[in-house]
Amino acid sequence: MIRVLLADDQTLVRAAFAMLVGSDPDMEVVGQAATGLEAVALARSERADLVVMDIRMPELDGIEATRRIAADEDLAGVKVLVLTTYDTDDHVVDALRAGASGFLVKDTRPADLLAAIKTVAAGEALLSPGPTARLIARVLSAPRTPTAPGGPEALSDRERQVLGLVARGLNNTEIAETLGLSPLTAKTHVSRIMGRLGARDRAQLVIIAYESGLVVAAGGGANGS
Repeated sequence: MIRVLLADDQTLVRAAFAMLVGSDPDMEVVGQAATGLEAVALARSERADLVVMDIRMPELDGIEATRRIAADEDLAGVKVLVLTTYDTDDHVVDALRAGASGFLVKDTRPADLLAAIKTVAAGEALLSPGPTARLIARVLSAPRTPTAPGGPEALSDRERQVLGLVARGLNNTEIAETLGLSPLTAKTHVSRIMGRLGARDRAQLVIIAYESGLVVAAGGGANGS
């Protein structure tokens, strides 16, 4: 059972999401927050597995709320799925850097939202398809700072290949098929890369891949260097 916390300042939106999540036998809504501060507090008190987080909320926005949840050692297992109204919302990049495991636009189909919750709860990164994903790729492909020691350049050639495929949105099974590996070997590579780069989850691997220049927005592939 996936314990879901809903954070959105609009009562009707929360109610609609609560009905949707409650309709899935594998999920339950354990709390609803109207502000970022409430989201952080309820994440701690209700022990949610995943927070569906709106970006724009009063008192504390979704980005800072995500950052506080990600930085809290007691909430290490809590995933954050960010929802944004517009597919050109640059704040989504900040949310991913803050520790969100994925994002979707609010006009996503109900079935896709439920699938996204399950994907993120299982430890996979999830980026909304279409224009939003291209926005993320474009912004993240411009490095803010030089790659730090212990970054992708310290990985083996195979590990850089795997990281590049993670950044393109492939799951472990797809990575295995692309590289001719077993799914278990692909999973082991991803886990090892996360450990070496100090990444919280696959979404942070995506950020590292783009910011280091390992993956570029135009081609969307690994350069292998």
